[in-house]
Amino acid sequence: MDRSRELADFLRSRRARITPDRTGLPADGRARRVPGLRRDEVARLAGVSTEYYTRLEQGRAGNPSPEVTEALARALQLDPAEREHLIDLLARPARRAPISPQRVRPGLHLMLQTLDHVPAFVLGRRTDVLASNRLAREVLTDFDALPAPQRNLARYYLLDPKARDRTGDWERIAAETVAVLRLEAGRYPHDRQLADLVGELTLRVPEFSSWWNDHRVLRRTYGTKHYHHPLVGDLHFSYESFQPPGDPDQTLCVYNVEPGSATAQALQLLSNWTAPQHDTRPRPEPTAPPAGPQ
Repeated sequence: MDRSRELADFLRSRRARITPDRTGLPADGRARRVPGLRRDEVARLAGVSTEYYTRLEQGRAGNPSPEVTEALARALQLDPAEREHLIDLLARPARRAPISPQRVRPGLHLMLQTLDHVPAFVLGRRTDVLASNRLAREVLTDFDALPAPQRNLARYYLLDPKARDRTGDWERIAAETVAVLRLEAGRYPHDRQLADLVGELTLRVPEFSSWWNDHRVLRRTYGTKHYHHPLVGDLHFSYESFQPPGDPDQTLCVYNVEPGSATAQALQLLSNWTAPQHDTRPRPEPTAPPAGPQ
């Protein structure tokens, strides 16, 4: 990734979305040829010279101080993920050291098995699925059955045809996943596997280039997910994401459900139906869970 170009495109995209009235700048009567803020307006808000900001946007200003970086983040009204992305793009380029394979420690594996009543999984860099429990594999897809290089959440959402049918509000979820990858690209500009993944998605997913070129970035923390399972129907989750202590490049994702809800009952049915069997006696067909609030 060309960090100078990425920085320039990111800064331009962020100032283009902000109108002067949102910043409190007075109208100056000049014709506005660009959407959003001009360079001199961003410079004024950040307390730097227009020349310096121009050089910064062109990747020619070196490494600004933390104070300048924070002033730019305030001027451009960046959210926490965007601020993190800006810091990554402004950092001195890292050496092209090889990125070692990630491993999930035994304690996290045990935690996934303990959370056997809800879907849970561990994501690594570039949304690689490093580990998952049985319900996660039933609700999404059986990641363990895939070749190791294909155990990736972005690949599932964007390339698996079944994901579009199974994932509620697929377009939103897919766009958010691309924003997560964009944040990763800023942090690891020399990650060859991430570059290959982005290249493949660019070629195979018609919507990908538009989402990627928006320069939206996202760090997933919590939210809602909706899936439609072919056996048990609609499933509604409130997910929470955590960084396990000791490894900031891993994320534990847990899909929570309201006790006694229709989704909780459907998950119990799904768990019973898909539990490993120790005999070969015929099993009854699953029945739909009773109607209730989702």
